Amino acid sequence: MADLLSAVLGLSFASGLNAYATVLGLGVMHRLGVFHLPPRLEVIATTPVITAAAVLYMVEFVADKIPFIDTLWDGIHTVIRPAAGALLAHGVVGNVDPQWQVVAALIGGSIALTAHTAKASTRAAVNVSPEPFSNWALSLIEDGLSFLLVWLTGSHPLIALAIVSMLGMAAIYIVWKLSHFVRRVFRRAL
Repeated sequence: MADLLSAVLGLSFASGLNAYATVLGLGVMHRLGVFHLPPRLEVIATTPVITAAAVLYMVEFVADKIPFIDTLWDGIHTVIRPAAGALLAHGVVGNVDPQWQVVAALIGGSIALTAHTAKASTRAAVNVSPEPFSNWALSLIEDGLSFLLVWLTGSHPLIALAIVSMLGMAAIYIVWKLSHFVRRVFRRAL
């Protein structure tokens, strides 16, 4: 049960940071035999899916380093990342009762949206900085964290569960704090 919970939470959170890195990491690690995907997700390890994920990851890698382009990119991915998190969570639970598959998808999409919102909010706040290096550093950390979570989810599920729990609390805190800041700005503007 802990492995399943770790997979749902870990892959969903990683998708919220970078859906393409998550799919690419899953496909490559399955192909290398690092871990095995459930039969419903083995399609991720096919050459066309790995190739598409790699190309899209490279596009995101570049777009994520350019201030304001990354904000536009994050805006577009407000739909894509939670959907990817929901699909991966649904696929990872395997052949359980369909009601639990739906629950996993709802939880996965919600976690991915929370991670995405924290990421996009933090990046938008960093974009006001005149230097580009903090933006690049955040982008590299997010990419690395996505790949790390995929690997930990498959190889060390309990460690992944602990890390995702801490990251989830941090993401909720970031979203909460930034939402207060935005409300104050709008109140002053009105």
